[in-house]
Formats: sequence, structure tokens, C-alpha cells
Amino acid sequence: MSGSAGYQAIIATPLGCIGIRMSDKAVSALDYLPADTAEQPPVDAATEAVVAQLITYFHGALASFNVPLAPAGTAFQQRVWEGLKAIPAGSVLSYGELARQLGTGPRAIGGACRSNPIPVLIPCHRVVGRQGLGGYAGEVAGDSLAIKRWLLRHEGLAVE
Repeated sequence: MSGSAGYQAIIATPLGCIGIRMSDKAVSALDYLPADTAEQPPVDAATEAVVAQLITYFHGALASFNVPLAPAGTAFQQRVWEGLKAIPAGSVLSYGELARQLGTGPRAIGGACRSNPIPVLIPCHRVVGRQGLGGYAGEVAGDSLAIKRWLLRHEGLAVE
């Protein structure tokens, strides 16, 4: 892998910096990094396309992404992540609603969301609790939940 710590790009966003990892020409991971992390330009055209779409999203002019994704996960996790990608921007489903759609349980949905290696592009932030936001990245408070709130507000949803 090329780039700092294996990243093919590091970009500044309203949420801090995001490190982009690619597997061939597909995104394999997005990592939230500290805001003071040095930016790194894309190393190739495929990564440049991902960066362009993320920047457009964070500027409020993109509702869905069209970049190849290659998240590593179990067959079940892949199925849940496909379900997440089907939730349109500006919409949410509860863990229970998505679980019913996929024929599983809400806790299993939460586990797959927690394991999502490509947040934002695979929008696990669009899954909420029956009463409240639920968690984000395995946390129910703090910085991770602040990120979920920001993303939902950015997509036009009123959140607590």
C-alpha cells in the first residue's frame, strides 16, 4: 500500500480528517482520524474519484455515492451493508425495521453496523433506535454519536 499508514488519501472534512483505504480501485475502508492529521492527496485516479464525491457530499451537493466498494466482512455483514446502501439520504430506518426487512434481529443489525469499515459511503448512520439515535461505531455517547448527529442533520433530518 502506498500513502501514510496505508491510506491512499487523507482529506479534511467537517468531522475531522478521513483516511481512505483502497483495494485495487475500490474503497475498502474509511477511517475517522484526528482533525490535526496531515492531509494527503489521492495517489491515483480511482482514489481521486472517491475524494471528489466525498467533498461534494460534505458540501451538501451529493445524496448518493457511485464509487466501487470492497468492504471485507461475512456474508451476513455484506447483506446488511447492502441494506444500508438502499436507505436514501434524508431517511432513516430503525434497527428493528431493517431487521424485519432482512429477516434477522435488531442486535445483529447493530453488530453489522458496528463492523462497517466504510462509514458514510455505507450509511450506517441512517439506522436509528426505536426511541432515539441508537449508537454509532459501537458507541452510544461522545464523539461517535456527535458524528452520527452531524451526518443526519447534514442530510436534512431533525435530530435530538
